[in-house]
Amino acid sequence: MTLFLALIIIAIVLGIIGATADGLLFLLIIGIVLLVVDLIYITMRMRRSSHRRPVR
Repeated sequence: MTLFLALIIIAIVLGIIGATADGLLFLLIIGIVLLVVDLIYITMRMRRSSHRRPVR
């Protein structure tokens, strides 16, 4: 979960810098791509953990 939160924060910071700084549009694109990859990662992790049932 720490990795997920760190990647979200980095994506937001890169997006803000890319949107506000002139000539750094590539940082905005990197931030968006990082956010999408992070959301895919957490979705896959949640699906994998929801299929496991505790063994009694």
